[in-house]
Amino acid sequence: MTPNNSDNRAYFFKIDTTIKKIRQGLQKKLDDFQVDLTVDQWVLLDHIFRYEANGVSQNELAEMTVKDAPTVTRIIDLLVKKGLAERTMAENDRRKFNITLTDAGRNKFHEAYPIVAEVRRKGWGELNDEDYKTFVRILDSIYQNITS
Repeated sequence: MTPNNSDNRAYFFKIDTTIKKIRQGLQKKLDDFQVDLTVDQWVLLDHIFRYEANGVSQNELAEMTVKDAPTVTRIIDLLVKKGLAERTMAENDRRKFNITLTDAGRNKFHEAYPIVAEVRRKGWGELNDEDYKTFVRILDSIYQNITS
């Protein structure tokens, strides 16, 4: 096998450490503002908020968030226990549950969103829309390369 330049580029490490730093920063901000959510709970809360109008199942949430089904189930159990989400039987499939937010869950989303947006703005800094398009194109390309 002939080596090429990408063999020595530790881009996975760079991506991983960046994601970890973002998660740590977001968790600290959520804790500082006493939001009572973990980053993983926020991720599901956000996805439920955005997709519940069409009905979103646990399996769909797992697929969208690239988390395994048991992890999603555990997080949803915590959101339900906190009174932020509820499971309702899907009308077209009695084996499937749709996940929706309660009023408290929607309020929690609106409480947390400005904090999340602040962390995103800080991380993005002075980068512009063209930088974002390039960033997404590169990440999409890496994702496609890995999954195909």
